[in-house]
Amino acid sequence: MTDFSKILDKAKELETQMKKSQEKIKNIEVEGISGANSVKVILNGEGEMVKLEISPETIKEEKAIIEDLIVAAYNNAKVQLKSKTSEEISKATSGFGIPGFKWPI
Repeated sequence: MTDFSKILDKAKELETQMKKSQEKIKNIEVEGISGANSVKVILNGEGEMVKLEISPETIKEEKAIIEDLIVAAYNNAKVQLKSKTSEEISKATSGFGIPGFKWPI
């Protein structure tokens, strides 16, 4: 019976750690860049774009080029966000024996 109570204690501890991690993740901001800093995208921890910066030189480019640069900057930021959220989740789950746990994004 003691083993079961230990499991429950660990589950409660994991739940607490995950809630803390979720709050930290919400406050994360990452910057994605493309075209040698011509376009910057900033995402929050929930993957929402909170800022878009386009250099004055880039504005003069063709529409298709600007669109491609925005997509590339967003994708760059998304990769960084996945990395940071995975890192945060790893901190929360370390010691709980959850191999390969991934945060859904």
